[in-house]
Amino acid sequence: MGIRPMRLEDRPALVQVLKHTPEFELAEIPVAEEVIDAYLSNPQGSGYHAYVAELDAEVVGYICYGPTPLTHGTWDIYWMAVAPVEKGRGIGSALLAYAEARIKEARGRLILIETSSKLGYEGTRRFYDSQGYEVVCRLPDFYAPGDDKLILQKRLGGRDSGPKQARRRD
Repeated sequence: MGIRPMRLEDRPALVQVLKHTPEFELAEIPVAEEVIDAYLSNPQGSGYHAYVAELDAEVVGYICYGPTPLTHGTWDIYWMAVAPVEKGRGIGSALLAYAEARIKEARGRLILIETSSKLGYEGTRRFYDSQGYEVVCRLPDFYAPGDDKLILQKRLGGRDSGPKQARRRD
């Protein structure tokens, strides 16, 4: 598997990945496409960084992230998707690790991810938990009644980074 910057010719494959990702609702796909198009039309000035994962010369996933405006070292993971038939092969972990390494190189210190509390996103939440992200905020009924917005974070280096450890109390 390889990871490389997103290119214009990747767009059709990325749209298929999005359409076949069961977690995404139909209304979400045009929003993801807008972000892809913004990046592809102006990679340097879009504010986004976008990379694809290739397996046997086929695009099987992508990640899009960028610095959070008006912050010092905070970055957002905006979109990440892996073709459902390729899930469980480490592609999502590789994409996320790649983005985290680039963010750290850019002196990033904190990564935020937003997701849904719906049952259909349980696998997504478990995945991010396994990658060291923790829920730091819950906005009740944000997306719809009973569908909370969860904000997850991961610190890169320094204070509170790395695996959680039990604190000793004397």
